[in-house]
This record gives sequence, C-alpha cells and structure tokens, in this order.
Amino acid sequence: MIDVAVLGGSAEGAAEKWEGDALLVLMSEEDCKGEAGGRGADGKFAAPCGSCVGALVERGDFDGKKGTVTKVPLFEGKVKNLYLAGLGKSSGPKSSSGADGSAPLREVLTSALRRIGRERNESAFVSFGGHGEDGKSGERDVVLGEAAELCGYVFDKYKKKEDGDEGKFVLKTVFAPGADAEKVKQGQVFARAQILARDLANEPGNVVNPPALAEIAARFAEERGLACEVWDEKRLARENMGALLAVGQGSATPPRLIHLTCAPGKKGRSAGEKPLKKIVFVGKGITFDSGGLDLKSSEFMKTMKGDKSGACNVLGILDGAVKLGLEAEIHGIIAAAENMPGGRALRPDDIIRARNGKTIEIDNTDAEGRLVLADALAVACELKPDVVIDMATLTGACAVALGNWSAGLFTADDALSEALLASARRRGERLWRLPMDDEKIGESLKSKFADLVNSGSRYGGATFGAMFLAEFVEPGIAWAHMDIAGADFMKEEGGLYARGASAFGVRTCLDYAAGL
Repeated sequence: MIDVAVLGGSAEGAAEKWEGDALLVLMSEEDCKGEAGGRGADGKFAAPCGSCVGALVERGDFDGKKGTVTKVPLFEGKVKNLYLAGLGKSSGPKSSSGADGSAPLREVLTSALRRIGRERNESAFVSFGGHGEDGKSGERDVVLGEAAELCGYVFDKYKKKEDGDEGKFVLKTVFAPGADAEKVKQGQVFARAQILARDLANEPGNVVNPPALAEIAARFAEERGLACEVWDEKRLARENMGALLAVGQGSATPPRLIHLTCAPGKKGRSAGEKPLKKIVFVGKGITFDSGGLDLKSSEFMKTMKGDKSGACNVLGILDGAVKLGLEAEIHGIIAAAENMPGGRALRPDDIIRARNGKTIEIDNTDAEGRLVLADALAVACELKPDVVIDMATLTGACAVALGNWSAGLFTADDALSEALLASARRRGERLWRLPMDDEKIGESLKSKFADLVNSGSRYGGATFGAMFLAEFVEPGIAWAHMDIAGADFMKEEGGLYARGASAFGVRTCLDYAAGL
C-alpha cells in the first residue's frame, strides 16, 4: 500500500520545495515539439530540473512517445533522480472500444511508478504538466490513486524472499500537488478492490477449491459486516440446483453457492423513502477447469486456476462497495465448482435440469461455466433486482474475437450497455459490445431431446454462450453478461497489469455501481 501525499499550492511551487528520490514528469509528443520545449503542457512544469529537461528534449534524447521512460541521475540539488515519461500524442482519434483521455495517463503513470519503485526510489513527486485535468470531475486524481496502488502489485506469495532481490519494489510515498484527496482515495479503493480479486484468482487449485472459496467468502463477509449464506451440496440438491451440482459431481471437492449481501443504508430508511437500487453481481467460480471428460489439452489447461476470476471479481466489487459506502443494495452470488473427469463426472449426452426447470442436453463438458451460471442467474432473478451483471471467463471464442486486452459485453438493454461502456471508458478497461440477437444461433440452442443444448457450432461461440445464459434471466430484469475470457490473465506485465490474474471488470463495475 502506497501513501499518496496531497500537496497544496501550484505544481511549480511545490516542486521547488520538494526533496526526495524521484521527480516524475509526464510529457506528450506535442510538449516536446512546442515552444515550451520541455516545460510541460501548461508551460509551468517542475522548476528544479527545467533546464535538464529542456536539454534532453533539444538533443532528441526524449521525444514524449507513449511508453518511453528516460531516467537521469542528478548529483546536485534536493532530487536524486529525474524520470521523463512519454504520454504519446495528446490529440488524435479516440479508441472506439474502450478508453477515454485518461487511459494513456493511467497506463503510463502506472508503468513509470513501477519502474521508479523497482529502482530503489522510496518517494516520487508527480508533475502532470497540465495533463489529465478535466474540470470538476477530478478524474485525473482518481487515476492517480489507481496507479499508485496498482504499480507495485505482484503475486509472489509462494516465492522465497531475499533482501538482495533484484528489482525489489520500495516505493512508499507519491507526492501530488493540488490533488483532491477524496478523489485520490476513491481511485485507491477501486485499485485495492481489483488487487483483492487478483490475489484470490492467482491462488492455485490445490489451495482454493469450492469449499475453501466458501470459507474465504464467509471470513470476508464477517470482516466487512456483510450477510453471507453458503449452500453446500445437500442444500443445493434441496434447492434444485441441478446444473451446478452436475458440473461439480466429477470432483472430490463438492460445489458451493455463495450469496453475500451489502445493504449499508437499508435498515435506517423510512417507509416513504425511495427504495435503494438493487444490483446483483454474479460470478463464475470454477476453481479449476480440466474440461471434464472433454478434457482440455495441456496448453489450455495450464492457467485454469483463473477460471474462478468472475467469482473473485464479485468479492472485489463488494469490498469496494463497502469502502465507498455506496447507497445501493448490492448482492454477490458465486457459483463455485471444480470441473474434473472423475468417475461420477458429467458425460456428453447427459440431460440435466436447472433450477428454473429447463432441461439441458450436454454436448460438451468443457462448456461448464454457462451451466453453473444458469443456476446462479436463476437465484439472482428471484431477488427481484433492478440490475443483474454476471462476469465469467466463459468462451475462448470471445478471446479469439477480441484478443487479450478486451472483454465482451452482451446485453439487450441499451441503457445498461451505455452506462457500463461509459464506466469502462472512465476506468480504462476495454469493453466491446457484441451481438446476442442472432436468430440462427438462437435456433442452434434447441436440443432434439431437451429444452436446450449447452454447446453448438464453433462459429459465434461467445454469442451462443450469452444467448444460452439469457434463457435463465427473467424477462423485465436488466441484465448484462461480461465475457472476460481474453482479458482475465496476463502473460507479461505492462501498464496496469502484472503477470497473472488481471481482475478485469472490477473497477468498471464499481464505477457503474457508484453512479447508480
């Protein structure tokens, strides 16, 4: 956890007085080409190193291209190191899929602070040079809070710690002149919620199985004053949760349904007051996915500890909701199972019955996420919410379509779509709306022997999965499905992301819930 110290006064004045390890200056390509040459977008950039920056720009050693970071050790004055970080072009076409003007700032700031922390700097002063300022919204300061928290993240819980480790992260304090402390705090809450989800999603399957996940959720709820209900395999049978039970029956560890409730202002409200908005977040919690009898290849099985990412996101969102004190009734429902090829495992051609009574023919046991979500969505709808949002590493098809940096959004509700896309743009998470009204794919959902079949053609697989889930959502309830299969796991670090689980969607969903 990094402390963000908000300094009063102008950026130039605060920089002149500051003494510490690293001065970070953010500059665009235009800054480097303009008459202000190395003085930042507003012509007032950090005075102590102004001549040094100007010389670097003049010689062509720094040009402001996005992602470039130049370090200059300083041997005189109060500052030990100068870092110049390039924001790229400050004008130009915006991304159609996801990011508003704050996205490059967030990405570059996080990467630069990560490098600063790994190069033995315990303190850093950020000079924005006018970048990211957007009137009264304070979005720049939210971004600062996010970057300060996310820059040092690494999942190294199981690695031996040694004092002399190369690249050890030591950054403790980030100084920011003129920042809004409340906005910075909001950004930190967003980021810490994402970190909580990352930590849990990164845990291996031998540590976190469905019963273990339920225990973690129960402790989580107790610490935060939330209500928590867990259905074990006996309760699941009584509650007709046939789809969730079927997926988990091949594993030695039985499935669980977890229901958490956060309603901080509900008890104190009078009868005449407008009721709180009720939103349910549903998460796919496959703690390990072997594919079942339709076994995955070793290449695609390797990262399947992350098939619980949707469930982990739900816990992160609830954590953030509590800390932000959101005026809403928020529920989290997690369908947890382990998909294994044991002697009792679900078979192709099996027909199972979900909680809402619909029967499902099994075409492929590796299309199991939609089965556990079917029962979870039915439970969510019984709460009569205003909105249901599910998150799942559902289909490889979505990853093929959008790559590893974007997630698919499926909803028939245009207003909900626009709200979620707006939140994603603010938070710099690339979300792309995909169709779920394909009549031909809808026809392929039908089975000759049951109401539905769980898998169809390889073409349009992400849409098929979303349309399958829609069969378990009651009409009239605003519902959105986020397929995060492509963006849930990062092989290499970069920008906001460390290696491993990304917890994609946590900040977007928190931003959306905060605006209800």
